[in-house]
Amino acid sequence: MRMKKVREYQSQVSYSRLITYGDWRDEKVTWNQNFVETDRGTFEVFIKGEGPPLCVTHLYSEFNESGDYFADIFSESHTVYLVNLREAGRSDCAKAPHELFMIETVFDLESIRVALQISQWVFAGHSTGGMLACVYGIHASSSLNALIAVGGAAREYGSSSPACIYHKEHPDHYIMQDYIEALKDPSLDYEKRQFISTERTKLSLYKPEQYRNYFDKSIHKKMAATRMDFFAREILQFDVTKQLHQVTAPTLILCGKHDVQCPVVFSEEMAREIPKAQLAIFNESNHYPFLEEEQAFMEVIDEFMDTVNGLFPNQA
Repeated sequence: MRMKKVREYQSQVSYSRLITYGDWRDEKVTWNQNFVETDRGTFEVFIKGEGPPLCVTHLYSEFNESGDYFADIFSESHTVYLVNLREAGRSDCAKAPHELFMIETVFDLESIRVALQISQWVFAGHSTGGMLACVYGIHASSSLNALIAVGGAAREYGSSSPACIYHKEHPDHYIMQDYIEALKDPSLDYEKRQFISTERTKLSLYKPEQYRNYFDKSIHKKMAATRMDFFAREILQFDVTKQLHQVTAPTLILCGKHDVQCPVVFSEEMAREIPKAQLAIFNESNHYPFLEEEQAFMEVIDEFMDTVNGLFPNQA
């Protein structure tokens, strides 16, 4: 394993401001915490699985040893690197606001890849991670075996589509905003946080009554408030649609037909503009097709990765 520049230690996890799924407190930790020292700073990275390297992150999530539902689906076939970005978890803080821009985040991920002595890897992103995937592919396709973007967008989506829950005309807009603001409060007690987190997630499920069946693992994560506040400003001017033709890495776009966070029209747009991109739409999913239609989702992923592994046999 390529770990020359990585140091490990057992952390003391703080459970303030948690976004919690399920009753995780008595469960065993499954992801290994590492610190990767790069020429751009030190980043907290959680690692699980064996196989070709695959990177997962999200623009304002804070991950820990319990992992992540989206990242977990790749761990049976890949070595997955789950990255806490600047201002998230125990990764370095930003020295200046511009370091939180998506393009700077791509440079940070590239520094991690280089420090780990990985020539190329797959990048997979869900939601804002899917937006980051677009920027990564535009500026660093040569470092990527493949791109996977789930429920993402290549431009600002909240004000341009009333189908989006962040649009003021969406019937659940204000309740979603209330939930988000509540989860930023560090003084919110565990029970209230768990309830609000659950109700917030249900807004993005096609079958909200199935919540407990979908989120049945001991996974918990925080919201990085500084990163989220910065994203809320960056997204207002975000539009890389005219640059998507520069993506040369094999690309798979996936989305739930009923996605209320990044409506399906934005995935369709990405698939049109990225050369040779593949698109899969899941008819009984909202924002979490990898949980809502897990079997169908994994069939698409496996077929795509078989093709990618054929293109890069030395890393399969």
